[in-house]
Amino acid sequence: MPQGPEQRRELGAFLRSRRERVSPDEVGLPLTGRRRTPGLRREELALLAGISATWYTYLEQGRDIRASDQVLDALARTLRLDQGEHDHLRRLAGHARPAGAETEVPAPLPSEVAAVPRLLQPQPAYIIDGTYDVLSHNRAAEELFPHLTEAPGTPSNFARWTFLDPAARDVVVDWEAEARGLLARLRTLAGRHPDDPRYRALVDELKAGSKEVRAWWPRYDVQVRHGGRKRLRRPGPGVTEYAYTAFHLAEQPDHTLVIYVADGASEGNGGAL
Repeated sequence: MPQGPEQRRELGAFLRSRRERVSPDEVGLPLTGRRRTPGLRREELALLAGISATWYTYLEQGRDIRASDQVLDALARTLRLDQGEHDHLRRLAGHARPAGAETEVPAPLPSEVAAVPRLLQPQPAYIIDGTYDVLSHNRAAEELFPHLTEAPGTPSNFARWTFLDPAARDVVVDWEAEARGLLARLRTLAGRHPDDPRYRALVDELKAGSKEVRAWWPRYDVQVRHGGRKRLRRPGPGVTEYAYTAFHLAEQPDHTLVIYVADGASEGNGGAL
């Protein structure tokens, strides 16, 4: 798909952030005196990837040039990108547009889909879209994430709750690691929809209210949505570890059903949920 100026700038900034993450010794280059910036120099990266240093500089500067699949793959290998980062690079370079991205107006959630979290009660469950708006949830999710579904005058939003609601830092035991991961996933989703103003508005709001977002967003970390484990603090049971699973809706790949299941072993007061 065609790239706009903002997407080209984002591509250049992403490449620069990944380049600064790779040390010369990691790729077999000798250390030659002091370096003004961390990581590889542009010329070194271009040499390792087998491309022109001038051409790579233009790419990182956000100039209107087109990178081939072969060049992107070579850069990904040299920069040691994981699959999520490689996919993000391709999207920023205009080489991929996921299913469902042809419209920036989200379709309403069908009633039969919205009912799924309620059917999963008593397991906490909710459905979020690409901007982390909570589209549907059950009572157990309300209890597990206090204030998440109570924001007046604005859609309930998991990213907004994580960074802007003080309750999140009490509930989420490993808050920094979880918040960093969420922000990386938000950047990945924003990269799939460069023309959707909802992402820019959300990120601007998070930056305005969170010093962590202001510090972490320029790192250009990316990550795909996935399941995992999370430690959450609840009144009474204390700290409980949950396994959570993410299911993507077939018709709307950016819409995700998330289900939590308690391990049964908890800290604090003990007991199982």
